[in-house]
Amino acid sequence: MEATKVKGRAMPLPPHSAYKAKPLPPSAFPRAPTGVPDFDSVTGGLPPGSVVLFIGQAGSGYIEFALTSAARITKALEDSSEIFYTGLYRGGKILPSHVTYVSFTKSRDELLQEVRNTFLESPYSMLLSRHMVFCDLSSQYFSDSMVPPEWSRAKRPLLDSTANHNTDVLTTMANELENHGKNSLVIVDSLSDLLVRSSIRKEDVVTIVKGLRRRAKDWKGTIYLMLTKSVSEPWIEEALKDSVDAVLQFEWVSNPHKSSRLRAMWIEKSMPLLAYMRPEQQGRFIIQVDPNKGLVTTQYERID
Repeated sequence: MEATKVKGRAMPLPPHSAYKAKPLPPSAFPRAPTGVPDFDSVTGGLPPGSVVLFIGQAGSGYIEFALTSAARITKALEDSSEIFYTGLYRGGKILPSHVTYVSFTKSRDELLQEVRNTFLESPYSMLLSRHMVFCDLSSQYFSDSMVPPEWSRAKRPLLDSTANHNTDVLTTMANELENHGKNSLVIVDSLSDLLVRSSIRKEDVVTIVKGLRRRAKDWKGTIYLMLTKSVSEPWIEEALKDSVDAVLQFEWVSNPHKSSRLRAMWIEKSMPLLAYMRPEQQGRFIIQVDPNKGLVTTQYERID
């Protein structure tokens, strides 16, 4: 994978108290913290009902961001002393009641094992196992594929011409979200899985995301949509970006003065967040995965 060269000036993140965000009046609408500390302190958190597209190169950090967010939120559900610092945003905080994880290819056990292997020194896996509603749609997703049923646990024989379950994956997902999406942090893993299946119309994926954006405002939760960059045509990516409330971009970057690669994140789209952030904060966050804390931001790049 070719890394993108960074042009700009790297600056260490100041302590939380040093952020000079634009203060808002106490009557401002409440925000939903993501649980990623420095991100929340700069942005103030997300407006409830937000649908956020996480898009990036494979391994660039978007899954780690989502899992860190979910784990920190579930920790707060058990520990009332857990504090989410949202900078100078004065509108209050709203936490979800649970986490909903929608998967088309992973099992619940596979996900929890992945969390255990990634965050070796944290209780994240245990917390998620207690507060996560896991929606496993692999049976519908693989039902008309060449994947053996022993692998996918598909309920119907392979190549059954009388069944077209794959076209119902989007409907099944919508039903699961309708049942569990209210006041929830929802992670959909992933849009990439839907876009690579020839039996699922890409236009239908875009349409259901548009509908999800409308419905999410009633649920008052937060929805994360995972998408690997370049798995679909550019126009599909742009249509999906246009269909959500916010877009977070993730990528691998290289510094001309160092031989190692870094992971970076920036806010490509979000009127509420960008309007709140000061111009000098609207750059690139350099991120890394800590085995105890999960995804953390270490510095940000001012783009010249």
